[in-house]
Amino acid sequence: MSFRRFLTVLGCVLVCAAGGPTLAQGVGPKAAGKGAGAPKAETKPAAPSAAMAGGVEPNLLGQFGTWGAYSATPNGKKVCFALAKPSSSKTTPPNRPRDPAYAFVSTRPAEKVFNEVSIMIGYALKPGSESTLEVGGASYAMYTQGDGLWIKNAAEEERLVEAMRRSADVVVKGTSAKGTETTDVFSLKGLSQALDRISQDCRR
Repeated sequence: MSFRRFLTVLGCVLVCAAGGPTLAQGVGPKAAGKGAGAPKAETKPAAPSAAMAGGVEPNLLGQFGTWGAYSATPNGKKVCFALAKPSSSKTTPPNRPRDPAYAFVSTRPAEKVFNEVSIMIGYALKPGSESTLEVGGASYAMYTQGDGLWIKNAAEEERLVEAMRRSADVVVKGTSAKGTETTDVFSLKGLSQALDRISQDCRR
């Protein structure tokens, strides 16, 4: 991954992820960190430059199958996350252009956020559209904002992460602002090891 793209993803881990569940669910335990109520549309474009200004140096902790484990310390607050690209992607209609998609599971101890699942889908999602994440025979409703997805019911997130640890892949479905339907399949090979590794670096 390019350093610039890494900063975009990191910006979403730091800023977008804090805003997404807040807008959907109100301020709860996961969203109580600094900046939790900030509108995502305003904060997201500034994320990469803000990260650079904070002196962020990405650190690859290890590559485990298709998942990389990373850590960084922007503004003195350590964050860790596991990151992967889709093993396959398709659009309906076919061959519609989009930016690269990424799945990540992030931990931000300063905000008491652990193993938060997010998807950077690679296009602007249709406002109010339904997106789903399917894994282990179960389907999870996803809250959408901009080009990001987060689990709609935060109470299900621990069960989701456990299902991801045990399963071979996860399927993410979404609809773009232009009506294009997408299906991304992420291999979960190595995710369990990557999560174990970041839990060592970002302890509770």
